[in-house]
Amino acid sequence: MDESEVQRKRRENEESATASRAHILGLPYLDTRNFEDSIPLVKDLLPVEEMHKNFIIPLQQGGGGEHFQFMITSQTPRSLLQKMRDEYDSEGERIDFFLISGSAYKVFMLRYDPPKEVVYDDIKIASEGDSETIAEVSQTLNSVSTEKVFDFLLDQADKLGASDIHIENLRDGIRIRMRVDGILHPVANIDKDRYRIFMGELSSRANVSGASNKPQSGHMQTDITRDGATHTLNIRVETIPTMYGQDAVLRLFNFDESLLNLDLLGLSEDERAEINEVISHPRGLVLMVGPTGSGKSTTLYSMINALNTTDRKIITLEDPIEYGIGGISQIPINTNKGGSFAEGLRSVLRLDPDVVMVGEIRDADTAKTAIQASITGHLVLSSFHANSTAAAFSRMIDLIGTNPIFSSSIRLVIAQRLVRRLSDSKEEYEPDEAEKKYLREKLAGVKDFNPDNIKLYKPVPTDEDPFGYRGRLVLMEQLIVSEEISKFIRGDVEDINTSEIEKVAVEKGMLTLEQKGLLAALRGETTLEEVSRVI
Repeated sequence: MDESEVQRKRRENEESATASRAHILGLPYLDTRNFEDSIPLVKDLLPVEEMHKNFIIPLQQGGGGEHFQFMITSQTPRSLLQKMRDEYDSEGERIDFFLISGSAYKVFMLRYDPPKEVVYDDIKIASEGDSETIAEVSQTLNSVSTEKVFDFLLDQADKLGASDIHIENLRDGIRIRMRVDGILHPVANIDKDRYRIFMGELSSRANVSGASNKPQSGHMQTDITRDGATHTLNIRVETIPTMYGQDAVLRLFNFDESLLNLDLLGLSEDERAEINEVISHPRGLVLMVGPTGSGKSTTLYSMINALNTTDRKIITLEDPIEYGIGGISQIPINTNKGGSFAEGLRSVLRLDPDVVMVGEIRDADTAKTAIQASITGHLVLSSFHANSTAAAFSRMIDLIGTNPIFSSSIRLVIAQRLVRRLSDSKEEYEPDEAEKKYLREKLAGVKDFNPDNIKLYKPVPTDEDPFGYRGRLVLMEQLIVSEEISKFIRGDVEDINTSEIEKVAVEKGMLTLEQKGLLAALRGETTLEEVSRVI
């Protein structure tokens, strides 16, 4: 028996009991089920407070105002009925009472006095030392009802454009922090008893245990509706036991497939042409390098989306799958439970893919398998942890040794960072001589740099953008593997070090991450401080 059938049976029993009660009391019984949601309400006859207090509801006023009908329940005071009869009789008016069930009374009262929607204040990000804002947000979060607090937090994080929510157990409370534009901000300190609510929600939604003494990973989705539009928020959940309870980090992915587009990464024509030329080839290895949170996955997915045509078989191996994209085969690799990228890659190569994306190259086995796949007719895209494009070669050589096959397979290495973008309230200023000297040294010979006209910009905080920044900007260092670079990989050059590889790449026209950042600062897109912080 489903829930609706159970509810129907329960209501049936209640109406039967009410009819029997009416017979005992000598009152007419009224079954309202056929009209309780649609009959017009009689307004301004009784105040709502009295309807709540005395369990009485006006049903109808007719006969030129001389005939009144009211619905009552078994909880309505009998003294009130006599008093009303006396009052109406003295005015020469007729009054009738009908006994209804408690469920019918609740339905009518929800129409007469609908619950007021509680609107909580939006969460604000506090600037450094701003304890008042943190206190206000803490008070709001502590006041949000139990069943809504988790959804409220997710909605507010999405509204702020946060990439992570950190829920951290302290000795005397819970600290909530959010990462916005790459910076972690304190948001609130809330009561310890809210920990049970958060962990309860995570347990049921993300399939993690609230009592585990081991790190756990989970995944959940929720739909966010804003300004009449709805989008899906993918949430990766990581928990770890600490001294005072399980801390949790929620990584938010506001998935919109249309945003996975190379045109939206702010690439120059030359950069875009280089990527197009490499990924249009049927084979080769492309590596994305950078720290966690530098946007590697988004760029890789954008490349995959550009290649996603009906004449290509595309397979991805991911731990975990961050975005679901139509038209490609995505395979989860659970490395926590013994899964391996290398083993998965060997398996999918039997499916004859044209393009394979490997979530991350973490070991020599995966690296060698990816290299082998890239020279046997497959285009292989992957991420790899290194600080720069040149460092990626050094790290790969440390991992697998000098390898002639690697030198013939690797075609492009991209290093990426994200810096905060200045908002429109920015203010221009002329840098001091030390800054000018630094810029002239670092950008010497770069064609887009004018050493005689150097202007920089600084953030101006506003109510809309309290830090003077809005969103983030992609900085991308692209190293095309030339014959000169291949010599380092093959072992033809004895001195294999990052600075030598970078020097050769720069001579061939590569702009480093630092140079890209400085040019962005000169264009007014970011600041020197941001470039220094990130690079």
